[in-house]
Amino acid sequence: MNAEKRVQGKVVISTGKRKTAIARAVIKPGRGRVWINGIPIEIWPVEMARLKMMEPLLLAGEEIWNSVDIKVSVSGGGFMAQADAVRTAISRGLVAYTGNEELRTIFKEYSRPMLAGDPRQTEPEKWMRYSARRWRQKSYR
Repeated sequence: MNAEKRVQGKVVISTGKRKTAIARAVIKPGRGRVWINGIPIEIWPVEMARLKMMEPLLLAGEEIWNSVDIKVSVSGGGFMAQADAVRTAISRGLVAYTGNEELRTIFKEYSRPMLAGDPRQTEPEKWMRYSARRWRQKSYR
């Protein structure tokens, strides 16, 4: 008979958004593994995006990081918008998982959009224009 006991812990689901990218993070007790769309964060191909996604983990510290497993699914947007969405989802999830106000203040002092998000969106293109604000030049005046 197997003597191993399964430890029941809480599971936190958090979300993060940036432009049109949406990330959903599931945080549960584990050994410090982080996956983004099924790929371990250590081998994520874009280095700048990887560093941005790891910011909340590095700020939280090794004792918090090594006690949870994080699975993130992200879609939409470009690779840096996805990185920002993942960063927001992970930081919100860690604060909700630990319930630590000190961790919340660390994240806020480092970068407020880690918890609050960034509401800016691209402006839609207007009718008969080349871009959102550009209009035809006049040859007089």
